[in-house]
Formats: sequence, C-alpha cells, structure tokens
Amino acid sequence: MATMLLLPFRTLIPSSSSSSSSSSSNFRPAPLCCSNDRQALFNRIAPVYDNLNDLLSLGQHRIWKRMTVSWAGAKAGDHVLDICCGSGDLSFLLSQKVGSDGKVTGLDFSKEQLLIASSKQHSKNCFSNIEWIEGDALNLPFSDGSFDAITMGYGLRNVVDRPKAMQEILRVLKAGSRVAILDFNKSEELLTSTITEWIIDNVVVPVASAYGLLEDYKYLKTSIRGFLTGKELEKLALEVGFSSARHYELSGGLMGCMVAMR
Repeated sequence: MATMLLLPFRTLIPSSSSSSSSSSSNFRPAPLCCSNDRQALFNRIAPVYDNLNDLLSLGQHRIWKRMTVSWAGAKAGDHVLDICCGSGDLSFLLSQKVGSDGKVTGLDFSKEQLLIASSKQHSKNCFSNIEWIEGDALNLPFSDGSFDAITMGYGLRNVVDRPKAMQEILRVLKAGSRVAILDFNKSEELLTSTITEWIIDNVVVPVASAYGLLEDYKYLKTSIRGFLTGKELEKLALEVGFSSARHYELSGGLMGCMVAMR
C-alpha cells in the first residue's frame, strides 16, 4: 500500500499577529488572526515542503490534487479560490482550468510558503492569472459570493473552528458552485486506521526527523484522530448551509475529498 501525503497541521487560533508586506506585485497581505507558532512553523519548513510531500506520498499527492480540482468544477473564465494553498500546487492546477480569462486567488497564512509559490509561478509563463494573499481561513478577506469554485488542501483538519471555516467558504462561494476539500481520511475501518498510524510512526516520523522536523510531524497521528469522518464532514457541510455534500475516499481510504455545493 502506498505511502500518503504528510503535512504538519495548521492550527488557526486568535492572536494579535499581523502580516508583513511583500515586494511581489502579485502578493498582498490581509489581516491575520492565527497562531504565531504555527505560522512560524510553516515559514520555517517552506524550503523543504515540496520535497517532503513528494517523498512521503511517492508522488501520489499530485494525483489527489488533480482529482480535487476536477471535483471543484472550475471552468474557463472562472474566478476561483485555493484556501491554505501552501506552495501552490492546487492553485497552479486551477490556473490551467480557468485559463487566461479566469483568475485564481491562493490564500495562506505563511508568507514564506506564498513567496515560494510566487517564485514557482514566475517560472511557468502560463500561470500569470494567480494572486497570492496572506490571510486567515477563518476570516476570508473577500465579499460574499466572490468565487465560482473553491479548493482547500490539508487545512480544514486543523483549524480550531471547523464550522466557522465552512461558513466562511459558504459565504464567499457563489450559489450553485462547489468546494472540494482534500485531507487525510479519518476512516471508520479499524484496519485502515491501523495502517495509517503505522505509516506515521514508522515512515513519516523517521523521515521528518532527518529533516529536523521530528516535533512537528509526530503529532500528525493525533490530528487525524481528532478529525471528522467522511459522514461527519458531510453532516457539517449540510448543517452550515450547503445544499449537498459527498465525501470520496482515495487510496484505499487513506485520503479523502469532501465535495459540497452551495
């Protein structure tokens, strides 16, 4: 069974921190309300973030992300949002979908991650339609009904107020449009859960330790245990006001993608 994509968790909690500005013309800050230590962590690991994702997933995270973008339903000319965009993988895929007449907004609370995403964008001349914003998933700096499609990769699991995050997604999404949320699957099957935890203990933590990230990655198992099952994610989406929701299991139940329509 293949190894999975492994990202340390993003905890967004109230603080008085504020974002700093960037000199990049397609990068702008927005008011932040997030944990200083989590923000510092993602800034610190930014240089090795992509390498770890490829190594620990054996490259499969690229397949999961393509599926997520497809489920989000973005099409040519759309204005779309990628929440917790990190170094930009989903944003770049969305850019290809919406084309030159569309627009992609990538939002994350890590300035260093966004700077890496922006530098990758400049090496790909077909990705001129992306703007990077330093902002908070619990307080999206956008007007109601701004986006034709939304993606979120490995972010919902670790926000401290999941209903609030889902409400914000619902608020900025246009009626009849979809959000696709990719994350680890909290399986209801004991065997799948056991395999997941074994991989974390025996593959993830040792590899992360070699990168000096032992303390950051060893809590991954706890964050998955505290996440919602697919059925619970569907229920949450419906409770906050989405008209429909369906959770898809990927890679034998190790990953999952919840697709909800406004």
